[in-house]
Amino acid sequence: MRQLLVFHERADAEEVAETLGEWFPSLGVPRVVRETLAGEDDAEDAQWLVVLEGLGAESLARADELAARYDGWREEG
Repeated sequence: MRQLLVFHERADAEEVAETLGEWFPSLGVPRVVRETLAGEDDAEDAQWLVVLEGLGAESLARADELAARYDGWREEG
């Protein structure tokens, strides 16, 4: 199942993706994508997503802890 780590800042999402790629080499470096919030015209209101696939419960717990350090969170996508 695909999981999304959500961040307000692009730099945070990119740093988390790089770290997760180092922690879980079989994933490679996860994709970072921009998501514009529904109804928002201002580009500054976009969220940045790190797309994860293929992580087990223990690995997702580590990803959650890392995301929290950057004021991010996880959603199923």
